[in-house]
Amino acid sequence: MSRTMTALVNFAAAPYSVDLREAPIPSIGEDDVLLRVAAVGVCGSDLHQYHGSQSWKVNYPVILGHEFAGTVVETGARATAFHPGDRVVSETAAVINPASPFVRSGAYNLDPARLGFGYGVDGAMTEYVRVPERCLHRLPDSLAFETASLTEPCCVAYNATCVQSPIHPGASVAVIGPGPIGLLCAMMAHLAGASPLIVIGMPQDAKRLAVARAIGATRTFDVSGDELLEAVRATGDGYGVDVVIDAAGVSAALQTALAIVRPAGHITKVGWGPKPLGFNMDPLVQKAVTLQGSFSHNWPMWERVIGMLASGQLDLTPVLSAVRPLDKWEECFAGMQSGEMVKAVLTPAA
Repeated sequence: MSRTMTALVNFAAAPYSVDLREAPIPSIGEDDVLLRVAAVGVCGSDLHQYHGSQSWKVNYPVILGHEFAGTVVETGARATAFHPGDRVVSETAAVINPASPFVRSGAYNLDPARLGFGYGVDGAMTEYVRVPERCLHRLPDSLAFETASLTEPCCVAYNATCVQSPIHPGASVAVIGPGPIGLLCAMMAHLAGASPLIVIGMPQDAKRLAVARAIGATRTFDVSGDELLEAVRATGDGYGVDVVIDAAGVSAALQTALAIVRPAGHITKVGWGPKPLGFNMDPLVQKAVTLQGSFSHNWPMWERVIGMLASGQLDLTPVLSAVRPLDKWEECFAGMQSGEMVKAVLTPAA
């Protein structure tokens, strides 16, 4: 095969410094596999890097893409668990410190030395990607690559909703931010038995709020409307909702979360926002609210989500808006930025 490949490269910090370029096919180490990428999801973080608005350090130039699935084509000398032809999906923790206490305890997603695909090391918006064998999970033949490539954002939502949040059947839940992660959190909350399930967005989120209703939301609100606070506070016994999932990309969403959560309630923040808080945090104290952050995922969550996808318990049809070849990346980025698409998937090896 040719020793070069086409890759979507984020080559500088300036906005819109992303383009298709030729890159060498990576060589692999003894503990790595070379993966032929069948499908790679477009994430909001890819859009942030495209616009130069991210709040994390990027090692330029870097190939974008961290939500991916494909086929093993080559294995390193010590990579013996997988073989050429195996269908796999990859986690995102491309570099971790094996001596870290977080890694040793299984919380490698919280390792401060962690580097992920698509910003720390080259990602998968290309034909081939080098992956440490420890990152891989097997895929059943019945699970399409396009669906499997979205395991990663599903794991983000699973962690935030089903691990970090006390959601049980009958719990009242509000999700702020109907982006991809917010909608997946709503799907997880629905599966966990949340009732009522409320999703809150912006005026431009009308299409995504319609998707929220299709996946189980009992009510949706435009955050700009005057009726929001009173309507949500009046849920159930009138004191607010049991759990709020803040999946918005702005820090100010936390103010809304504090306003609608009930005393002794719970807020899980999974959305990133670089802007500082500009409001009083006293309601957190006055209501004795638990505020929990949620970041990334680990091996058990991946196995659980893959099983949910394979069984059909987790149906991504409402959120998988487009599957396109790699050279249509601009269409997919624009569609997700505008809200016309919820999730787009690129197929580099097609």
